[in-house]
Order: sequence, then C-alpha cells, then structure tokens
Amino acid sequence: MTNQTATDNPYLLLTPGPLSTSQAVREAMMRDWCTWDRDYNELVQAIREKLVRLATTRFEEYTTVLMQGSGTFSVEAVLSSVIPADGKLLVLTNGAYGDRMVQMARVHGIPTEVMDFGEVSPVAEAPLEELLEQDAAITHIAVVHSETTTGMLNPIADIGEVAKRFGKTYIVDAMSSFGGIPLDMAELHIDYLISSANKCIQGVPGFGFVIAKTTELATCKGRARTLSLDLYDQWETMEKHNGKWRYTSPTHVVRAFYQALVELEEEGGVAKRYERYKRSQQILSEGLERLGFRILLPKEFQSPFITSIYYPDSAAFTFGAFYERLKQAGFVIYPGKISQADTFRIGNIGEVYPEDMQRLLAAVEENRFW
Repeated sequence: MTNQTATDNPYLLLTPGPLSTSQAVREAMMRDWCTWDRDYNELVQAIREKLVRLATTRFEEYTTVLMQGSGTFSVEAVLSSVIPADGKLLVLTNGAYGDRMVQMARVHGIPTEVMDFGEVSPVAEAPLEELLEQDAAITHIAVVHSETTTGMLNPIADIGEVAKRFGKTYIVDAMSSFGGIPLDMAELHIDYLISSANKCIQGVPGFGFVIAKTTELATCKGRARTLSLDLYDQWETMEKHNGKWRYTSPTHVVRAFYQALVELEEEGGVAKRYERYKRSQQILSEGLERLGFRILLPKEFQSPFITSIYYPDSAAFTFGAFYERLKQAGFVIYPGKISQADTFRIGNIGEVYPEDMQRLLAAVEENRFW
C-alpha cells in the first residue's frame, strides 16, 4: 500500500482522528445508497461480522452494534443503556476522555465512583482491588484504553483480570486503539468495547460502534435512558432486519468504512498495522528528542498512536506560529490537552507511514524559529 495523501491533499493530518485516509476510501463515498435496500443492509451485516472477527477469536460469543454520530455518542450509548437503575459505575480515569465518561454518567443520574490516577500515570489494579473489596455496590467498571489526552496506553489486561475476579461488567473505550493494536476481547474479559469509524481502521467520521458480549447485551432491554442512544434497541433492529438501522444511517460513511476494512486486511491485519504505527511513533519520538524536544510520557506508558511533546524552553516559541509553519510545509498537528504542562500532540495513525515521519522531522528542523 502506498501513501496517496501527499499528492491529493494540501496537508497530512497528524491527529488522533479524523485522520488522513486513502484515495480509495474517499472514492468509496462517490455512490449514493438507499437505507432500505438489501445491498446496503448486507454491507452493514458484513461490517458487523468483520468487526467481531477483528475483536476476538471467540467471535460466536460477541456481536456488533453500529451507532450514528461521533465515537462519543457510542460511549454514551453504552453508559446510558447497559447500567441498570440499581447499578453503580466505577470510572478509572487519567485524562479528558475518562473524565467525559464521568460527565455522561452524571448527566444520566447514574451512581458513579471515580478513581483518578492523574494525567501522567497509568491506571492500576491494586487500588482498584482495594476499592472493590470495600464497595460491593459497584456493578460496572469503565476505562479508556488509549487516553488521547496524553498518548497513555492503559493496562486493560490487568484491569480486566480484576473485573472478572470480582464479577463486574467491564467497559473499555478503545476509541483510539481498536484496529491499531492486537487484542482479544475474550482474553481481556471485556464485555463492551467502543470505537469509531475514523480512528485506526482509517475510515471517515460519521458513526461509532460497540462490540459486545451477546449474553450481556441481551439483558439490557428497557434499561436505556434515551431514545436515540438505546443500544439494545439498535442491536435488536439490526438483528431482526438484516442490518437495518433504526434511524437514517450515514450511508456514504458506512461504504467508506467497508473499504477501510478491506484495506486493513490487505495491509496484513491489525498486527501489521500495529507494526507500522509503532515504527512511525518511534521515528517521531526519537527524532524529536534529537532535535531537543522532550516527550511527555516515558516509553513504557506511551501508545503507538499519538505523542505529547513539551513546548520548547524558549520564550520565542508559540504553538500557533509553529502550527502554521508546519501546515505550510504540509503537516497538521494537534494542540495539547493536559492541564499541568504546555504541550502539543502529534498523531501517526491513518494513511501515514514512517517516511512521512521522516519528512515531518525535516520540516520541524527547517521551520524552527526559536
């Protein structure tokens, strides 16, 4: 597969998504589809099956639900649909996206406990075990796998072991990781995994998806706190009507996502894509360090998807000027999001390759102004 983005786009998106996509993914959106047509609904069913097979080798135990909207919509669909009225949620957080889950739960009046590990430390199982021994009312545990706030990769296997041992339902926001790093939901004891079309599978924005343990989702009828985000009802409709969505679906985006799944297979699957992302991140971080930048996270916590970098120690540096210079050179980067330090972020997911990281480093060196 070759990088086609450099010639037909004014710049490469080095962001956590939306991200630079292949020409073939964009071209897939050039045809119109009818939401009631069998051809379209069979395409939806094919996507659902492919997602489950990406998520686990025990695919007969899991199912997929596609949801309109951004990935945040799918996270809220899970939290508002699967926790019963007498349930209690525990959110393990170390960034903005864990905090967002807390906000969602509180908007819906869900009893919620928060375990905050700070922005630069991974979540850990020891304090989790201690809390679960003290609070038997907790029924569900939620965590972000790759916290885009910093680039932190949280130890979801360790958390899953604890959740399983205590008999809790385990929810993982894998928005920025699914499709880009090998995992098996069954081995990790994940009951609900949430991601989005425009992340590591390299589609375009417009819908998210939930991969769920079928026996868990089957218990959720009537629990939903909203109409549009009723996860069970969306699943039941897709099951009974061969991939039909309850309300108007993003047809062009769905077709583009199918093409993105095909391209993932052509690349060699998740393991090969992980190798590409990991290599690109390594080139980026090591190259920036050679240029005098400091990376926020230690290597053992760093995900292969997005990297946070401290501002240079110079009064002359401004992110806005740096951003514009790189944009003119053909690259769009991302502002920082942590509260304790001035940082910016650079992503390397999407139709981005190690040679693009080398070109970026050359542009950074050429466009230094401090």
